[in-house]
Amino acid sequence: MSAVFSSWRTEQQNRVERALGEWVSADAPARLGEAMRYAVLDGGKRLRPLLVLAAAEAVSGDADMSLRAACAVELIHAYSLVHDDMPCMDNDVLRRGKPTVHVQFGEAQALLAGDALQALAFELLVPDEPGTDALLASRLCRLLARAAGAAGMAGGQAIDLASVGSRLDQPSLETMHRFKTGALLQASVVMGAATGQTSPAVMQHLVAYGDALGLAFQVVDDILDVTTDSATLGKTAGKDAASDKPTFVSLMGLTGAQACADQLLDRAHDALRLTALTHTDHLHGLANWVGQRSS
Repeated sequence: MSAVFSSWRTEQQNRVERALGEWVSADAPARLGEAMRYAVLDGGKRLRPLLVLAAAEAVSGDADMSLRAACAVELIHAYSLVHDDMPCMDNDVLRRGKPTVHVQFGEAQALLAGDALQALAFELLVPDEPGTDALLASRLCRLLARAAGAAGMAGGQAIDLASVGSRLDQPSLETMHRFKTGALLQASVVMGAATGQTSPAVMQHLVAYGDALGLAFQVVDDILDVTTDSATLGKTAGKDAASDKPTFVSLMGLTGAQACADQLLDRAHDALRLTALTHTDHLHGLANWVGQRSS
C-alpha cells in the first residue's frame, strides 16, 4: 500500500471525523446526543465515506455535497450497527473495541440513537442553504434510502436472521450479502460519482466496481471472523460460527474463500480501468485496502 494512498486515507478519515463531530450534536435530550456520538465517533475504518470521497474525486464532484454524502452514509452504517448489535438481532457486546451502545446506554436508548442517526443522515443531504442543488440532493437521498431499506441493508439483515442454521449455496449467500453489506458500499461509490458528471457507461463500470468490492469486503470479513482475535477485530471473533450462520468460509473453506476474495478484487480493479477515468488511484487503493485489512 503506497505512502501516498495512506496519507490521503488518513487525511480524509480526519476530515470525515471532524465533520461528524460537528454534525452529530451532543445537544439531544436525555443523553440521546451522547449515545449518538458514542455510536459514530472515534472508531471505524470509515471505508464507506472514503469510497464516496474517492469516487467524487474521480469525477471532479461537488466538494460540499460529497462530504455530506460521505457522512450520511457513515451515519446509516453506524445506525445499522447499533441495531444489529441489540439482543433482538445479533446480541453482541463488543463493537470497535468498546461496549456496544445497548450495553453502555440500555436497549431503549440504543434503539432511539439508531433511529436518530438514520434521520440525521437524510437531513445532512438536504441542507437549508442558498445554492443547494435540489435535484442532486433528492437523488442522493433516493440512492441512500434504497441501499438502506428492504432492497438493500435491511432486506439483507432479514435474510441473514432467517438463514441461521441453514446451509445456503453460493448464489444465495452472495445475494444475501449483496443486500446486507454490498448495497451500502456500492451506494457509497455511486453517490460520490453522482456529485459530478459521468456518462451512463462510466457509471455502469463504477457500479460494477462497487458490487465486486462490496462482496469482497464480506468475504474478507468472514475470513477474519475465524482467523483473527477479538482484540484485533474490535468485535467478537467467531460469532458467526457460534451462531450457526452461513458464511463464505463455512461454504468454501479458508483457501476457497481467500481465492474468491482475490477474484472479486481483481474484478473491481478491472471495472475501474474500464471507466478510463484519470483520477482513480484512490479507488484502486481502497480495493487493495479491503483485501489487506486485519480488522
